[in-house]
Parts: sequence; structure tokens; C-alpha cells
Amino acid sequence: MAQSEADDDGRESIARNRVARHEYQILDTFEAGLVLTGTEVKSLREGRANITDAYGVVRNGELWLLNANISPYGSGGYVNHEPGRTRKLLLHQREIRRLIGAVEREGLTLVPLELYFRRGRAKVTLALAKGKKLHDKRDDARRRDAERDMARVFRKR
Repeated sequence: MAQSEADDDGRESIARNRVARHEYQILDTFEAGLVLTGTEVKSLREGRANITDAYGVVRNGELWLLNANISPYGSGGYVNHEPGRTRKLLLHQREIRRLIGAVEREGLTLVPLELYFRRGRAKVTLALAKGKKLHDKRDDARRRDAERDMARVFRKR
């Protein structure tokens, strides 16, 4: 497996969205399945995916993942998939209703945090998130710096 490490629960990470925790305040997370084609799965097994610009939307009572880029499979030929196509997310109905309510009423955003395989199935960790303002980002950076300085002082003692 290229660029993937296996966790102790049978989880092989494919792609992470490192920017998400900086840009958004994470309120809750969900694990969702993905509806994929064969060449998408093969490309994911090679570790060729990018979810940095991806986000979730609600359409007709279903959840969809937009802007997730899964590169075309090298040996796919004419049956290859479109890299940036919209992919359906699979969740339990009560989770879908809860997410729809949060997105439509509260104005929250669905952001993918990680794309991975669990027991051979492609999964994505979705976060129910609220966008941070510039001053929130500055406060977080200031707090991280202070914690790093305190840890450095304690290490020296």
C-alpha cells in the first residue's frame, strides 16, 4: 500500500485534511461510507486521493461529498472514473436527519477529516464544523505557542 499505514483497528489511512482543524471548529464527527466505482477503489488503494478542498452537501435528503479528488487509476483505460465527481455518502437515516438539521438550520458545514479503509471498505470521517474567524485562529496560535513554551520550560527542569 502506497502512503498508507495500518492502525490497530484494521484502519488504513489514505488521505487527511490537515487544514480542516485550523479553518474550522470541530463540533462532532461521524464515520460515513462512500459509494465508489472499481477504478476509484483501486486508485485509493494506491493512496492517490486529496480531500483538502472537499465538503459535504445535502441534496434531496441524501448526503454527498463534493470536490474530493481521487486520481484516475493508471491501468483503468476507457472505464476510468472522473477524478472530481460527486460521491454519495452512506450513513444511518437518523444520522442523516441530524446532519441535515444542523447544516440547514444552524448553518454548519460538513468537512471531511480523513479518508481510509476499514476492513476493506472505504470510509470517510465527516466533521460537523463551524468556520473560525481570523481572531479565533490567532487565539489558537497564541494558545499553542504558550503551551509549547510551558512544555519547553518543564522539560528543562
